[in-house]
Amino acid sequence: MILATWLRDAAGQLQATLALDAAAARIEARLLAAAALSCDTTWLITHGDEAADIHQLAPWINRRLAGEPVAYILGTREFYGHPFQVDPAVLIPRPETEHLVEATLERIPAGAAVLDLCTGSGCVAITLKLARPQYRIVATDLSHAALKVAQANAVTLNACITFHHGDLFAPVTGQYFDAIVSNPPYIATADAHLSQGDVRFEPRLALASGPDGLDLIRRMVSSAPAHLNPNGWLLFEHGFDQGEICRNLLERAGFRQIKTLPDLAGLERVTLGQRVA
Repeated sequence: MILATWLRDAAGQLQATLALDAAAARIEARLLAAAALSCDTTWLITHGDEAADIHQLAPWINRRLAGEPVAYILGTREFYGHPFQVDPAVLIPRPETEHLVEATLERIPAGAAVLDLCTGSGCVAITLKLARPQYRIVATDLSHAALKVAQANAVTLNACITFHHGDLFAPVTGQYFDAIVSNPPYIATADAHLSQGDVRFEPRLALASGPDGLDLIRRMVSSAPAHLNPNGWLLFEHGFDQGEICRNLLERAGFRQIKTLPDLAGLERVTLGQRVA
């Protein structure tokens, strides 16, 4: 089959089966074909009139048609301009989380000690280290498998980070930081979205946290002041409808300069607060 014909048919299948829009389906078909053929998407376009080995391409598109996320099929996802290794042990990095990185870089000076909770693939901690090499960064996660992925990413991207296994602050007892950042689980355990789309393939541990999705965030906010230096910041991602609750939690925990930042869609996405000196 001619390559351009295969790409068109594959995109049509993806669009119909996964309810993607036409542009997204075309992009996914090209990414999968490029990986299967060990080329880039530009080569696909310029060689579209050539014959394609359907037997070589079929397994890749079939995995996607079964619902498996493209990031897991390819084993990588770009975040803040860097390629991160991903597998089903970690949450797939999303553009919304880049706002957490930007908010941290805007407020935390070079040389600061930063703690990344629920690090997952390590995308937040590693991106911060690459942007501010002077940061001293510690990252924790409850999942051994996730930490292996994060450590591999740190080695590949040459980011010096200290990783610890454990629940939230347990691995860093007695340590203090200038900033604590996190993209924690914040979806309600009974939310129907957990059984839909790409999310159903991602680790539930990294997604859901209690009846309203806020169990871990509550524990994090209440415990954070004991691990922050004077004037230190807590910054974390949350659901689009959780901003007000998160601001209230920070206020009750004694934080000031509390603010919620929107993502590019205008939805409340990152809340932050500063510990009073």
